[in-house]
Amino acid sequence: MSSLSLAVRDSNTMLRRNLLHARRYPSLTLNLLLTPIMMLLLFVYIFGDVMSAGIGGADRSDYIAYIVPGILLLTVGSTVVGTAVSVSTDMTEGVIARFRTMAIHRGSVIIGHVVGSVLQSVLSVVLVGAVAVAIGFRSTDATLVEWLAAFGLLVLFSAALTWVAVGMGLISPNAEAASNNALPMVLLPMLSSAFIPVETMPGWFRPIAEYQPFTPVIETLRGLLLGTEIGHNGWLAVGWSIGLVLLGYFWATSKFGQDPR
Repeated sequence: MSSLSLAVRDSNTMLRRNLLHARRYPSLTLNLLLTPIMMLLLFVYIFGDVMSAGIGGADRSDYIAYIVPGILLLTVGSTVVGTAVSVSTDMTEGVIARFRTMAIHRGSVIIGHVVGSVLQSVLSVVLVGAVAVAIGFRSTDATLVEWLAAFGLLVLFSAALTWVAVGMGLISPNAEAASNNALPMVLLPMLSSAFIPVETMPGWFRPIAEYQPFTPVIETLRGLLLGTEIGHNGWLAVGWSIGLVLLGYFWATSKFGQDPR
C-alpha cells in the first residue's frame, strides 16, 4: 500500500472515530450550538427594533438580514472550541500515546480532527441558518454562484479556525484550559461588524473591529447573500483564511511532532 493510500485510509478511520465521539457525547456540541442561536434570538426579538433603527432599517426584518452572516461566523467559532477541547482530551488521556505505538500514518490523528470539525461546523451553520430562515431571514437576490461562493468561504474559514483550534488544544494541559484558550474564537465575532456597522463604533475601538479576520469575512458574506458592497473585503477574507490555515497547520503539526505525551 502506498504512503498516500495509507494516509487516506488512516485519516478516514480517525474521522469516523471523531464523528462517533460527537454522536455518543452530543452535549458539548449542543451547548456550543446554543450560544449562537440564543444570541440570534436575543438580538432579533429583544433588541431588533432598536438595532434596526441604528442601521437605518425600516423594521426588525432588516436587522435579521444584517445579523445573520455574523451569527453564522459565531457558530463556526463556537464549534471549533469543541475541537480544541477534544484534541486536548486526546492528548491528556493517553490515547495519542497509544496511537504513536501503532502502525498508522502519523498525521492521520490531526487530519481526522480537522475534517471532523469542519463537517460539524458546516452542519452547525446549516442548523443555525435554518433557525434564521424560520424567524424571517431571506436572501432573494443571491444567485446560485453567490450561494456557492458564500458556502465555500464558510468552509475555508472553518478550516482555518479549526487548524488554529487544534494548535490550541495541543498546547493546553487539560480540557478546561483548552476551552479558555479557544475563547477568542467566540469573542472576536462579537467585537466585529457582526452586530453593528464598524463606522458607528467609537474611534478608539474601530481599528480593533476593522483589522481582525472576522469582519472582512462577515462583510463578504453580506455582499454575497444580501447584495451589499464587498469592496476589498473579499480579498481580505480569503487572505485571512489562507493565512490562518497555514499558520494553524504548521503550528499544529510542529507541536504534535514535538509533544512527548
